[in-house]
Formats: sequence, C-alpha cells, structure tokens
Amino acid sequence: MLNGQCLCGDVSFQVKGMPRDISACHCGQCRRQSGHVWASAVIPEADLTITGTPNWFEASATAKRGFCGRCGSFLFWKAHDEDTISFALGALDSPTGLRLEKHIFVADKGDYYDIEGDLPQRA
Repeated sequence: MLNGQCLCGDVSFQVKGMPRDISACHCGQCRRQSGHVWASAVIPEADLTITGTPNWFEASATAKRGFCGRCGSFLFWKAHDEDTISFALGALDSPTGLRLEKHIFVADKGDYYDIEGDLPQRA
C-alpha cells in the first residue's frame, strides 16, 4: 500500500495494488500546473482511496485535474472516459519502491532543460 498527501495534509490518499505507466509528463498543461515536469502513475480508480475533498479543474474536454483547494498541490489526473486515475509520485510517502519507466509528451517539453538518461521517450 502506498500513502500520499498534499503539502498541507487536507487531502490524502491510499493506493492499493501495483501502479503502472510510471512516467514523467512534459506536456504543456502538466508543466504549467506543476511548475515543471509531473511524475505520476496510473491505478484503477477503485484502487485509490481519497480522504478529504480535492478540487477538480476541467483541464480539457477529455480530462480533469485534482488538487488541494487549500495548498494547491496537484495530486490527480483523470480522463473522463476511463476507469483509471493518475496520482502524483511526488506526493507519496517514502519509500515507494517505484521507478520511472518513461517520459511522455516530450515534443512539448520546455526549452530550458534536457531529458537525461536512457528511459524511453514518447513524443
């Protein structure tokens, strides 16, 4: 079981099961909302228990983003038509035992950094 929370602790969550698609997202929306790159993993929505009430921002016609209304921590990403949800790796208590598997939306990455390492990169 993995546990996580926002910066102020008003929203916390528990993940049961094994997360998949552990990635660093470089898309423009994630960069703007997180301030840089957003690292996340995917879990079936039924395997995520949220305590507290995140605020949800309809980021596009296809997805919403969940964050703490008090401290602003960006915690969740949810596609409207899927039964999975992504959660922020940076919000997890250590140790997680997780490792990044890939970089996604690298074609949209900021021009102020380079992606290092040998992980797969998806445009």
